[in-house]
Formats: sequence, C-alpha cells, structure tokens
Amino acid sequence: MIVYQQAFDLYHTVYRMIKLLAHFDRDEYVEIDRLRIWDYYVLFPNRMSEIKLKRHEKDIRALMRNYILKSDNPYEGIVNDRKMFEKIKPYQMTAIKCLASYNVINKDYISLNRITTISKDVFGQYAYDFNNLSVQEKNAIGLLTSHFYQIPLNGNGGLKQRTGLLESKYDA
Repeated sequence: MIVYQQAFDLYHTVYRMIKLLAHFDRDEYVEIDRLRIWDYYVLFPNRMSEIKLKRHEKDIRALMRNYILKSDNPYEGIVNDRKMFEKIKPYQMTAIKCLASYNVINKDYISLNRITTISKDVFGQYAYDFNNLSVQEKNAIGLLTSHFYQIPLNGNGGLKQRTGLLESKYDA
C-alpha cells in the first residue's frame, strides 16, 4: 500500500509557505523558525492543541477547540512532534530557498534568519486557489499569522518554548 504524506512533498511545502506568506499581510519580516513552526501547524492543525497557552489566553484556547477540528487519520499519527519537525526541516529549508530563487522572498535576509516578501503579485496569482482552502486550514492560518505572530519567538514564554518544537533553553 502506498501512503502519500504531504510533509515529505517539496511542492506541497512550497505551496503551504506561499499560503502562509500570502495571508501574512504585514510588510515586516518573519523569522525562519517562526515560519517553520507555522508550516508544521498548517500541516498538522490537530497538533495545535498541544501548544501551551497562558491563563489569559482562554479565548485562543476556545477558538482552537471550536474551529480547528481534530482529525483521526490513522496514517498521520505522530508520536513525537519534535522528531517529526526535524524530519521535515530539509523540505522546509529547500522550499524557502526555492521561493528566494524565484524572487518571491528577499534572499538577502535569509542569512539573517528573516523572511520578507518581495512580490505580492505572486500571491495575487494564487488568490483563487486560496479561496478553496478548507475551513480548518483557513482557521489555522488565520490564528497562526495573527495571535502567534505577536508572541515572541525566543525566551521564556516564547513560541519555541510553548510549542516545544525547537530548543529554547539557551535563548537570550
């Protein structure tokens, strides 16, 4: 039996990154690690329930519980989030480099661990495709690019620590 896993498909990774960057309307930068974390949760939205939230973020917890449905796909069972995140890292980094080679993102900032978009026209070309997103994908992308952008990436209570996908113990 052949099982297709979107996590290990380079073209699907590029497509997910474009979806995330198109929904991110700010002219600011996004850290590469933050974009990789967002991509992981777009790929596996049911794992968003594992993100540690603070007490005052009860509304975010309710949004995740109500609008990001749990999927019981036995072929997408993840035993260890951190290991899976590391397995898909080469695909994510290659997708980022691919977007830079096509001048969708600024390649000069990649060495600084930042991503800034160059061409909003590319995102406009795919606007029709983004209208066909599932409700779960729309909700996950909206929540990730709004609330989880405001959370600092590093430090105590940062996105790295809350998700547990990346080491945060030695962050400044």
